[in-house]
Amino acid sequence: MVLVIDTAGFFFLGYPEFTKFYSDIFGDRWPAIEQALKSPEQQVFRWNLMSGEAPPPDLVSFQGQKSLYLPPKQKEIPRDEKSGLLSYYVMDPASVFAARALPLSEGDRVLDMCAAPGGKTLILAERLRGGGEIIANELSEARRDRLKKVIQQYVPREVRDRVWVTGKDGGKFALKSANEFDAILVDAPCSGERHLLDNKTEMSEWQEKRSEKLAQRQYALLTAALLAVKPGGHILYSTCALSPYENDGVIEKLLKKKDGFEVVPVDKPVDTAETTKFGLQFIPDRCGFGPIYYSLLRRNS
Repeated sequence: MVLVIDTAGFFFLGYPEFTKFYSDIFGDRWPAIEQALKSPEQQVFRWNLMSGEAPPPDLVSFQGQKSLYLPPKQKEIPRDEKSGLLSYYVMDPASVFAARALPLSEGDRVLDMCAAPGGKTLILAERLRGGGEIIANELSEARRDRLKKVIQQYVPREVRDRVWVTGKDGGKFALKSANEFDAILVDAPCSGERHLLDNKTEMSEWQEKRSEKLAQRQYALLTAALLAVKPGGHILYSTCALSPYENDGVIEKLLKKKDGFEVVPVDKPVDTAETTKFGLQFIPDRCGFGPIYYSLLRRNS
């Protein structure tokens, strides 16, 4: 960490290794990305279709997306009077797009490998209201408690009875649940540069190898998912990172070291989504939300 003087004469703390790493990746675009990461993140209100209540007519649609709305004026999240369920969940729109990109059919057995805080789990549960089950897994006990609370607040009893919360290391599914799941969401722990920039301690200690180590863990989770999914099943790999080590780099490593699967092209849900070698990425300087990356894989029959 070094002390820098900007053009206005003010002193601020600089992080040269972090800045160089991302400047080398994004070039002249990096200052705009960094500024966007430091700005308030765009969030949407995703209406809970399981609540039994219709959205009020005064809600403004977010870019024409189904059940996504701009934040209303009231801060308190209302409950449906009949079901008692909360009516909407606040999240990054790109996280919604990621969860919706995983192909599901009624009756599927689904694994959400790193499920907390639960926003994507709710989307999966909503899509399986007619049948099937979800294993919502979270290793951290504190985050798992939060996940359980979210499920109780948003999911009706008849669906909740088919949502199982577990606390395994994600890698264990390769050994004990081989060929069990029709679809798997791997929303992997990652750098999360938006939140990282708010942590001065972590920023002062940041090194490139931090991202490399995270990529190793992400690869391990993805290889476990590849063994746990049924032949013909799908895996949606997702991060909230900008580092290519953790995004396309993980998919590329999997392609080099493993066989029996293929990358499936995914459609852009909005025009501002950016195509990468193996998936899509949402970067906040251009779309106002994110960062989110995802890639869809299918295990061959």
